Amino acid sequence: SPPGLLLLTSFLLHVKEDRASPTRLVCDNRLIQKYIVEAKDMEKRVGQCQALPALSCPAVLPLVDFTFQQWKSKSNETRRREILCDLALLVGAAAGAQGQVADECGARQLSQLYQHANSFFLLLQTFSWEAGHWELSCSPHSLEQTHITSIFLTYRQLVQGKLRFFFHDLAKVLCK
Repeated sequence: SPPGLLLLTSFLLHVKEDRASPTRLVCDNRLIQKYIVEAKDMEKRVGQCQALPALSCPAVLPLVDFTFQQWKSKSNETRRREILCDLALLVGAAAGAQGQVADECGARQLSQLYQHANSFFLLLQTFSWEAGHWELSCSPHSLEQTHITSIFLTYRQLVQGKLRFFFHDLAKVLCK
């Protein structure tokens, strides 16, 4: 089974009948650590692919760096929406790059990254602290890159940074 489905499946196994409960997902720190290791492995493996071409249509990637002070000043809902915007750009970048890569090694790694990023995207849509329907309205800071490896670097930084801190902060609230 694709590794990206593991995240979604583990979440769905812990859904209560009336509302989603991410408690077990965020309370087990080993799960986010597993996805950090997988992001590093994907980045390493794509770097070992032979002759990856420059992208003719540049990938639009989110700028995922942040300061701890900025992060602490945001609500969980603001953080979630920010990460959703970052993931939406990453999913789009991976999908766009897949159409430009004929190399089997690169295509396989892009497919895996797409599945993982999309699984996180779908998962984070289930968390919401505000009532009512929400729309994904993003104005993230972004940059264009022609190197395929930049997509993997950005994904790893997002998982190691914002996603890890987001799950850590949720655990403080949900895992008492």
